[in-house]
Amino acid sequence: MPHLVILYTGQLDRETDMGLLCRRLADAMLTIKDEAGKPVFPTGGTRVLAYPAAHYAVADGGTAGREAAQFNSNPHSGPNGSGDSSDYAFVYLNLRVGRGRTEATLQRAGQTLADVAHAHLADVFGQRHIGITFQVDVGNEVFDNKHSNLHPLFNKS
Repeated sequence: MPHLVILYTGQLDRETDMGLLCRRLADAMLTIKDEAGKPVFPTGGTRVLAYPAAHYAVADGGTAGREAAQFNSNPHSGPNGSGDSSDYAFVYLNLRVGRGRTEATLQRAGQTLADVAHAHLADVFGQRHIGITFQVDVGNEVFDNKHSNLHPLFNKS
């Protein structure tokens, strides 16, 4: 932990670099400090994963946007139909962390990461209708097992 998982409508792969978004978010996670000035997230535990939805349906499929004549010049628009590029876009970002961080720290982390996502997606936001949701969840683990040889790479004293 922390794991930031991004689910998004698949047409965005043609409209933005989701791999770059992942890198930007991971880099931002590593800059966040707690109230004592210590890193909030361990370098070796930081993960950002993005998954496109091959099939999706968002709201009314783009009908209201087309009727409002907004974004008609979108070069990515295609024929109408559920899940095609004329449908609305959506990005869901979920940061899941273990317990032990203050609410203020998590609020700051969430806002920092949301700002990074919004900046990265600003061009898309200006070209099409898109919903972006960012949530931070704190684990209430019943079972938590970690097996990694990544942490020693970054725990040099």
